[in-house]
Amino acid sequence: MFSLTVRDHMMIAHSFHGDVFGPARKLHGATYVVDVSFFRPTLDEHDLVVDIGLASETLSTVLKEFTLSNLDDHEAFQGRNTTTEFMAQAVFQRMAWAITDGRLGEGAKGLSAMKVTLHESHIAWASYEGSLEWEA
Repeated sequence: MFSLTVRDHMMIAHSFHGDVFGPARKLHGATYVVDVSFFRPTLDEHDLVVDIGLASETLSTVLKEFTLSNLDDHEAFQGRNTTTEFMAQAVFQRMAWAITDGRLGEGAKGLSAMKVTLHESHIAWASYEGSLEWEA
């Protein structure tokens, strides 16, 4: 299996609901380093996993939705705890939609899986990964 990873970051604010979160129930900020890894069993006709430039550009565009915002104010996240795990899935979904929309080029249709990792610090991170299925 071949893979390619691109990296960017986002700075957000949010708060959590529930006693399990202790002091994090108060509004606080986080800066996430975001890695997106793309997987495919064989390289495309150009010997690529995916166009690295388009992948980087698309990730940057996806993260702009969240960067320098309070996630508590995002309508799509109302009633949810925007944990690192939850946000890894949110980025995954938006990247998958971008692939479906052709924003990573036609070669991205050969991708079989993707993994999004949000690094909360140098000692803690969370990921969401899943397969990518395409209609024939």
